[in-house]
Amino acid sequence: MYDEGTALADGSTRRDGPIPSGVTTEEVTVASTAADSTNPPESQPPTDTSTAIGTAAAVQCGALTPEQALDAALERIRARDRKVNAFSLVREEAARAEARAVAERPDLDVLPLAGVPVAVKNNIDVAGEVTRAGSRAGSDDPAASDHPVVHRLRSAGAVIVGLTTVPEGGLWGVTDSPERITRSPWNPRFSSGGSSGGSGAAVGAGMVPIAHGNDGLGSVRIPAACCGVVGVKPGRGLVPAEVGVDSWGGMTENGVLATTVADAALMLSVLSNRPDLADLKTPPALRIGLATAPPTPLARVDRAWTAAADKAASAAVAAGHTVGVSELPYQGATFALALRWVANAAREAAAVPHPERLQRRTRTHVALGKLVLKSGLLRPSQVDRIEARLQEYFERYDVVITPTLAAPAPRAGRWHARPWLANVIANVRYSPFTPLWNLVGWPAISVPMGIHPRTGTPLAAQLIGPPGSESTLLRLAAQLEAAHPWERIAP
Repeated sequence: MYDEGTALADGSTRRDGPIPSGVTTEEVTVASTAADSTNPPESQPPTDTSTAIGTAAAVQCGALTPEQALDAALERIRARDRKVNAFSLVREEAARAEARAVAERPDLDVLPLAGVPVAVKNNIDVAGEVTRAGSRAGSDDPAASDHPVVHRLRSAGAVIVGLTTVPEGGLWGVTDSPERITRSPWNPRFSSGGSSGGSGAAVGAGMVPIAHGNDGLGSVRIPAACCGVVGVKPGRGLVPAEVGVDSWGGMTENGVLATTVADAALMLSVLSNRPDLADLKTPPALRIGLATAPPTPLARVDRAWTAAADKAASAAVAAGHTVGVSELPYQGATFALALRWVANAAREAAAVPHPERLQRRTRTHVALGKLVLKSGLLRPSQVDRIEARLQEYFERYDVVITPTLAAPAPRAGRWHARPWLANVIANVRYSPFTPLWNLVGWPAISVPMGIHPRTGTPLAAQLIGPPGSESTLLRLAAQLEAAHPWERIAP
């Protein structure tokens, strides 16, 4: 079963090298532009500034300035974003001021994200910018201060280059609005996923090496899978969550999108204030469950997506881990998740200044949520029972592998103008594997695993572990990356 030759999603269309031909020349040569003229260029260590780690290293050693790193990112955004619409706002002048301030810091040589251009999803506060969350219903007042996640990024030396697109309220698994449709950089006919679709597209297109996203039903892992990047949803409490809105009933976590596991681990270590998470040493032998059956009868799993999970399992076996085929105990999860999807929307809508401006699909969602809240159907015991079954399952396994998605993303389009039911059906059919882990607050990672033979869009496997297993998941993901290196940036 784990013979790589049998996998449909063997990634054969991708190059093995870490730097694809689509990367611009400045990304591999810019470090030499600031070199001391007394040293010949060949004496300078090679630096891959298309990664966060490479950029930070170049800035720390003085081979690159934060302003140069920002200029390179801005140039990539100008050249590439018109095809994917990843950014709702590019902070060119504000980011230049930030880059100059980073360059003057006395601790520049030790900052983990020194001068790294980072994109932030436009549903957490960035001081001086309006937090729109993809909606016209919110306040037009700029944020007075940074969200704790943004504060940690800045403290680590990152430069906030722009804010990325979000479907209204972060509710939907595709990212679009009346202003723009965000597309997969691999095939613009398909959506970038949601709700961190702009962040996924920005990283997948190589505009920035890392980006912030947050994940309430899969909203980091879904766009990571659609855009061919690594997506990390940490477990509950590791990273500061939302401020003042109960973090979607404890379901939403701030996470990471990156083109490499090492970059994802570095950014997560900054967001969590846990430097040890950046250490990707080889994990001990793990007991891994492979679970490819769909969580709901409403979804059917595309063979290529099943093969992506099989491919990840095969690589795990080759790395010395034990893999057993099993089924996850999904009983009751679909009902519990549906209740919370609408109820959380209703809670958030109660706080928006202009609810009459909400999109039609969102108004329907909110109305159903109000009914759920009044009905008393929402009970903590629902989650307790589900989590108890999962804990029993994980007595046999350390990690479980599933497909990240059940099918390619829906076609990119004006989903905000379509009926509520069409949106719900499309979301549930293609992304049934991710929401359970938000319900219980456990960590999960999406890792690229090939290209879909029909759509040309990426495939991915999802790695999940019990609370506190972020380091284990990252180290396993690094082993999968080493076994099957992916083309990091869409050509």
